[in-house]
This record gives sequence, C-alpha cells and structure tokens, in this order.
Amino acid sequence: MEKSNEQIALQVARNCIIVNGTLAAFKLFAGIFAQSAAMVADAVHSMSDVFSTIIAMVGVKLANQKSDMEHPYGHERFECVAAIILAVILFLTGSGIGWAGLQKMMAGNYEDIVTPGFLALAAAFISIVTQETMYWYTRMGAKKIDSGALMAAAWHHRSDALSSVGSFVGILGARLGFTVLDPIASVVICVFILKVALDIFRDAVGKMTDKACDAETTDEISKVIFAQESVDGIDQLKTRLFGNKIYVDAEIRVDASVTLKEAHVVAQRVHDAIENQFPKVKHCMVHVNPTGEQVSSH
Repeated sequence: MEKSNEQIALQVARNCIIVNGTLAAFKLFAGIFAQSAAMVADAVHSMSDVFSTIIAMVGVKLANQKSDMEHPYGHERFECVAAIILAVILFLTGSGIGWAGLQKMMAGNYEDIVTPGFLALAAAFISIVTQETMYWYTRMGAKKIDSGALMAAAWHHRSDALSSVGSFVGILGARLGFTVLDPIASVVICVFILKVALDIFRDAVGKMTDKACDAETTDEISKVIFAQESVDGIDQLKTRLFGNKIYVDAEIRVDASVTLKEAHVVAQRVHDAIENQFPKVKHCMVHVNPTGEQVSSH
C-alpha cells in the first residue's frame, strides 16, 4: 500500500532524528576528548538539527489535518509556519558560528589555541559524509511530497555538512600549525548558512501571503482553460499559494446566447479540467461572463 505524504514525512523525520542524535553525541565526545572547540560547536549545530527536524514533524502533522470549523480552508499553512521557525533557527545558528569565528580572528592569539587531537579530525570527516547523505535523503522526501518544512530541514543538514567542512579545515590547519584557518572557515560557512536561511524564509513568507504561482504554471492553466469547448476567452485568472497547495480563481467568457444551465456546464468542465491536470490545485472557482460585455476588474 502506498504511503501518504504525512507517513513519508514522519518516516524521514524519525530517521533523521536518530542519525543526528547519534552523530551529535559522537561529535560532542570527540570534541571534548580531542580538545577541539570547533568540534564541540559542530556538535551543538547537529543538536539544533534534531530540534529543527522535530519542528518539521510537528509542522507536517498539523498541515495534514482535515479542514474543520475553525480552518475551513485546511491547515497547509502550518507547514509554512514550521519552515519560518526553521529558517530563524538556521539564521541564528549561522550567525553564532560566524560571530565565534570573527571573535577568534579579532583576538589574534592563534598560538594560544590548543592543537586538537586526531579523533576530532575523524569526527569532522564522518560528519561531512553523514550530513551530506542526510541532506540528499531528506531532500528526496521533501521533493516527493512537496514539503517546505522538510526541505528546510534538508538544508539544515547541508548547513551542518558545510559546518563540518569548516571544522575539518580548521582542525587540519591547527594540526599543521595554521590555526587561523579555523575562524576563517567559520565565517565563510556562516555566509552560506545565512543565505539558505533567507531563501527558506522568503519562500515560506511568500506562501503565507497569497503569493501567485510562477508564470509558467499560470500559462499552463490558461492553456487548459482555452482548450475547453465553448470558452471564448479569459477575462481574469488569479492564483495563490496556500502552503504547498494552489487556489485558482478564473473568469471566463461564454456566448451570451447560451442558457444558464449550458454556461454552468462549461464552467464545470473548466473547473474539472484544472483540478484533474494540476494535482496541487486544492480549489478552483470559475465565474462566467457573457461574451461581448465589458467586465470591470475587481
């Protein structure tokens, strides 16, 4: 039996929590044992991954609730709320990594930094491989069910992988005598993390504020409408994103001489064609205007 979107999301999230929890504990042990501040910070970043995945699970769970009296249009926007929270966490995490790196660079006492042990270097390498794998695994699940919250969690894995790359370079540099590489790498990684956080935030806010579909999708919907029999034209076509779903409002022109029943049949045909050919369309409203009359926009 095929799994539902919610089941897929929760399975991915559970697996991520197990892997990240184990990895965070290992990195924390390696950081303390090998005296690597960079690895301890990396472990904290992995712990934030566990937290972000839990938030994604809650968001997906809430978003998949059925419509009720208080939310007659559904709960899809809860997933956008989860994505916004994750973006903020990602932004704060990246800022913390960057600020710590800047402080070390401004201090200038690189010779005072303790040379970390080999275990920290090995932990950084294992973290890079594991987090990159988790990124692609989570990304695949997010693409499959079109989940913004799960995609945000995937990018959190990628940010952790980038953080571990910085840790690896910094630890390796410290072991070779170039301790300044550690803070420099942290600042560079910070920039990448902040960009991802802003992209996730912008996408989620767009879906929260009735942003229109992209031009390509709107054009495809127009073609479907024009392909229906007895449609003389389109007076207005509006689309808006509602979480990962789409709402469509269309005003079409039909010959003024047809009966109300015949006009209704045309509108129903357009409605069914749009919802059948665009699975992401949750609701479609079709209004009929008589051909030849001037219609005011509203």
